[in-house]
Amino acid sequence: MKKLKNEGQLAKLAVSVGEKYAINRGYKNFSATDGANEKVESLYRLLVQDSLVQPLAKDQESLLNMKHKLAIWISKQLPENHPLLS
Repeated sequence: MKKLKNEGQLAKLAVSVGEKYAINRGYKNFSATDGANEKVESLYRLLVQDSLVQPLAKDQESLLNMKHKLAIWISKQLPENHPLLS
């Protein structure tokens, strides 16, 4: 997969926005003890279930690839002139 510019920051933003999406959808709050990796996997699976993200092939499912998918998802939600996209 081709790495996006500012992919790390986009992934962090995707987790933040994804948490709010999950709560609005009825998912109970993430606890303070949930790690970032658990949040990434949970949000990825939720977005795949809602058909907002295309699922990875079973042999390609890794945390790194899930973060990449979340970064792509949020980059499509941002306006074209957002600083993280330039």
